[in-house]
Amino acid sequence: MAANRTRDVQLNFRVSPHELELIEKKMSQVGTKNREAYLRKMAIDGIVVNLEIPELKELLSLMRYTSNNINQLTRRVHETGRIYDADLEDILQKQDALWDGLKEILTQLGKIS
Repeated sequence: MAANRTRDVQLNFRVSPHELELIEKKMSQVGTKNREAYLRKMAIDGIVVNLEIPELKELLSLMRYTSNNINQLTRRVHETGRIYDADLEDILQKQDALWDGLKEILTQLGKIS
């Protein structure tokens, strides 16, 4: 070991050929050829985003529910020519809940730095 070496701890890990290809592609996108420097920078400063946000599942459920209600309402309007206030109010409430959930997710994503 060289006396002036500041990095004396060595890390080793294995990747698949496909993973290596992805790493090299990302390296070329940022314009670097030094794999060690790139991997060190990513390990220290890289961000791992966990998209397991419970609000996403709730939003998907609300979207399905609202879509089904809109489809049923559309069928009823075509059949009867009438729209019921209760149906519209239900859809509006679900839309408000969707917007609130979306705002919460965006707030959480905005905190990622």
